[in-house]
Amino acid sequence: MTIIQPISTGETVQKSKLYLVPTPDKEFGDEWLHPKFSPIPSPLSDLPEVNKWSENFVITVLEVWSGRRSLAQLSRNCHRSAQKQIATQSNIDTQKCQIRRIYINQPIEGVVEVTATLRVGDRVRSLSLRLEGVDKRWICTDLNLL
Repeated sequence: MTIIQPISTGETVQKSKLYLVPTPDKEFGDEWLHPKFSPIPSPLSDLPEVNKWSENFVITVLEVWSGRRSLAQLSRNCHRSAQKQIATQSNIDTQKCQIRRIYINQPIEGVVEVTATLRVGDRVRSLSLRLEGVDKRWICTDLNLL
């Protein structure tokens, strides 16, 4: 009778950990990737509380779309690509918009995906955001209205 046993090589397997690599701004070119100027990922302990922050950010986006706020007020908390997405979708009628619910998911530390369901007139729409914790603040790097 032969018993088959796994062969031990003596090597330990290291589990890889996912971590945040901040989204680069392609408009700046190679200077953006310089260590002195590139954004630094922040741990959750250094970031603002995500539930209240994301709710306030969704409200601010809706106010920009309705014309009550300037798009420039989002520049500190938005990546350039997200600002362009907000600007292109600014023709949406959000005068009678109501936030139904906000869902928050954290796939890895320092990254939060937010989905807000909105009632716009007679329709229900979904706003999805990707927030990255960079330089001790949340930055919106992607935004889609479905």
